[in-house]
Amino acid sequence: MQMEIFNLDGRTALVTGGGRGIGRAMAVGLAEAGADIVLLLVAFDSPNNRDLSQTETKEQIEKLGRKCFTYACNLELKDSVSRVIQEVLSSHEIHILLNAAGIQRRLSAENYDQETYEEVMQVNLGAAFTLCREIGKYWIKNGIKGSLINTASLASFQGGVRMSGYAVSKGGIAMLTKALSNEWATHGIRVNAIAPGYIATDMNVDTRTSPDKTYYKSITDRIPMGRWGDPEEFKGIVVFLASKASSYITGEIITVDGGWLAR
Repeated sequence: MQMEIFNLDGRTALVTGGGRGIGRAMAVGLAEAGADIVLLLVAFDSPNNRDLSQTETKEQIEKLGRKCFTYACNLELKDSVSRVIQEVLSSHEIHILLNAAGIQRRLSAENYDQETYEEVMQVNLGAAFTLCREIGKYWIKNGIKGSLINTASLASFQGGVRMSGYAVSKGGIAMLTKALSNEWATHGIRVNAIAPGYIATDMNVDTRTSPDKTYYKSITDRIPMGRWGDPEEFKGIVVFLASKASSYITGEIITVDGGWLAR
């Protein structure tokens, strides 16, 4: 039996990045807790990002008996993000916003060209800020005490190597989360972020399956729990943050990292 404090019946969540990996698991987790889902079908101009498909996510959600609506959005284009938010809000009452879309480009800092930097910043931070601002404005106007959940990273705390643009964007997500929580707490709006550690997804399958296990082993050995995480392990934290169970929590960046940052 579902504990009532975690129940999301009657709630609708707007989700980006629900096409695969952690984002898909979190979207399905919200649906399992009772929420209907509005998926932004994230498309990008960059050829490397054209494989994001939410079809399977939608099917999983609808099999649970929940409603799932889809809207196309190119997160690289500011006008596309602004337009689709208005389309969504004209048809749906949104109670939860989950910003889970993100990209990473691994380049040394001296070779991190401006175009790549701006691409990463717009998708990871710019689009998230626009979504937060417009949903927050909508909540304040309509007296909705919503829950806004961003996706941060270990890079919100550590600079990393060959990922300067990504680190800047995720550091920005952490501070955006705290800044918005300060401004909107008096409206009953909670703003938090989830920071994944090393999680086994299709984005890092090459690292995990490479014949040379040196790099993979060095990471695994540093994780106190001795293993990489699974996307399914994000269902609990996202439902917690979306529900009444976390009613007195805001401004937090919660790591799900097997103890990585504690070491």
